[in-house]
Amino acid sequence: MTRDLLKTATFAALHFTVGFAVTYAFTGSVSIATGVALVEPAVNTVVFFFHERAWRRGGAAVVSGHLHAA
Repeated sequence: MTRDLLKTATFAALHFTVGFAVTYAFTGSVSIATGVALVEPAVNTVVFFFHERAWRRGGAAVVSGHLHAA
């Protein structure tokens, strides 16, 4: 397993746990909390993976001030 994939998987597990706990605290429903905890982190995990790839390609340049206007 690549380092990025492992990082993404551990992020997904953590995100599932937080998503479930927060939703359960608000609703008191295990089924709603499970649904939210499965869907929301799954979507965010995919977004995170592509965010990391985009960041490596040029996002870091924005923060360091190396982005040049076209």
